[in-house]
Amino acid sequence: MIRAPETAAMTDPDRAAPHAAAAPTENAARAAVIAAARSMAALGINHGRAGNVSVRWHRGGADGLLVTPSALPYERCTVDDVVWMSIAESPAEPVVDGLRKPSSEWRFHHDLYARRADVNAVVHTHAAHCAALSCLPEIQQRGLPALHYMVAAAGGADIRCAAYATFGTQALSDAALVALQGRRACLLAHHGLIAVGADLDAALSLAVEVEWLARVWLLARKAGGAAVLPDDEMQRVLERFAAYRPG
Repeated sequence: MIRAPETAAMTDPDRAAPHAAAAPTENAARAAVIAAARSMAALGINHGRAGNVSVRWHRGGADGLLVTPSALPYERCTVDDVVWMSIAESPAEPVVDGLRKPSSEWRFHHDLYARRADVNAVVHTHAAHCAALSCLPEIQQRGLPALHYMVAAAGGADIRCAAYATFGTQALSDAALVALQGRRACLLAHHGLIAVGADLDAALSLAVEVEWLARVWLLARKAGGAAVLPDDEMQRVLERFAAYRPG
């Protein structure tokens, strides 16, 4: 349940580090969230009012996040429309500060920041090829396999698909967190994808990569099916990625 802001929720400052994408001011961070949300359509990973974007943002000792508002076209968003929310390990009523309601999917944004210190940005989109893939029983059961070595960009030898749950619910957040264990991206059954990163650029770039992989899988399937790289090769790829990619 959401309530109006009263006092900032305090958390262990060691858990709160690092700061979101090193924006110099909160308004700069808000502007970056809007710019990222607006860029998703041009990048081919979203359409209309679908999807949502957030960054981790602290206010003094309060661990929090900035997230796109609910039901407002991104072209109309201003810095004042972005919503700040507090982060707590088990939020019964997170503190919300904003002129508008936060995205209906605020729960998985909140829960990812609460559970994963490596996440400073979250991008959720309804990318067409990812959404198509997420409707297929084989993908729902086994995820997107290693048809291409760039699957490793998401952090493992496959990209999992979270079990279906109604949008905006705690059940969907719980399913997404399971699918994202040890990963930086996942599909959401009958829905779309989530990509996370150390900053907005990383999360957006990964979302674009996953959409490309989904398209390649669908093209390969149409042509007769894709061979899958073996686990030992994917382990080598992951080790090589670790040598030059940020965590």
